Amino acid sequence: MALLKAARAQWKRSDPQGAGALRGQAQCLPSRDPHDPRFRRLWYVRYADDWLLGFSGPRHEAEQIKHQLAEFLRDTLKLELSQEKTLITHARTEGARFLGYDIITLDADDKQDHRRQRCINGAPGLKVPREVLRSKCARYLCHGKPPHLPARLPETAYRVLTQYQAEYRGVGQYYLVAFNVHRLWELHRVMELSLAKTLADKHRTTVNRVFRQYQRTVETPHGTLKVLEVAVSRGTDQKPRVAQFGGIELRWQKHARLNDHPKEVFNRRSEVVQRLLAQVCELCGATEHCQVHHVRKLADLHQAGRREKPRWVQRMAARHRKTLVVCQNCHEVIHQEWFSGRRVKK
Repeated sequence: MALLKAARAQWKRSDPQGAGALRGQAQCLPSRDPHDPRFRRLWYVRYADDWLLGFSGPRHEAEQIKHQLAEFLRDTLKLELSQEKTLITHARTEGARFLGYDIITLDADDKQDHRRQRCINGAPGLKVPREVLRSKCARYLCHGKPPHLPARLPETAYRVLTQYQAEYRGVGQYYLVAFNVHRLWELHRVMELSLAKTLADKHRTTVNRVFRQYQRTVETPHGTLKVLEVAVSRGTDQKPRVAQFGGIELRWQKHARLNDHPKEVFNRRSEVVQRLLAQVCELCGATEHCQVHHVRKLADLHQAGRREKPRWVQRMAARHRKTLVVCQNCHEVIHQEWFSGRRVKK
């Protein structure tokens, strides 16, 4: 307050430079006492079985709260608190992992509102973890470079682009409330190059020709973005089906809402859809990243000259099904047998 009063006095004396210097010094000081020994605040948030406590106070009191929680879970709910996952971190120096985000305390004196007052100091901020970005990019990297995905070559260009866009949209829209969501441009670059290489390998062309053929420009509220677009004609009476990769503005949306209760669509699912939704590999029993392997006809499984049928062929032949729900690793192994370079073994 003393600095602000001195700044006002300098302003009344027609010395705006001196008043600005004093006001800048005041902006570097906290408006409240951050070391008040009597101040305490505790916030609690929970989503399903994940919970997070935000506590303002000394560390030894935070450890006491953790100990009381462990006793309550053990004595009342008959549950065991995981000591490895339940961590105590300082919000200014180390983020707390919660629902795929790193939650930290924001601190920046140069971020001011229209009244020229600091507006984000002490406020919680959501951050995209570096480990999450690396793991998402690793799915589309091989030896540090984006490769083409052989498992998607049998699909049409429309289906290939739609699958890439669905995977990218799921990550991009989930992290729109993070203030560093712009870092997902690295994932966009990796996936776009992998998509271009997949389409180039499918059409026996080059990556540059793929970009020249499929690249378009779309309008957004804050400018234009370049996307890859595939259009499928459906005749003269209907509009063509259009699939795009990209087109998502990776800008911080402070008030974005995540809809985890989508509108229910009541329809009768087919058998293959029900098997896929079960997310269980029918070869190794894995329970994540399941896909559907499809053959053109059952006669392809009984090729002459095959010495020993692989286990996936035996499984499909025994069930008389042209589809097989497998995990990503098993799917890659299957296509390694069917694909040799750029040609399919018949």
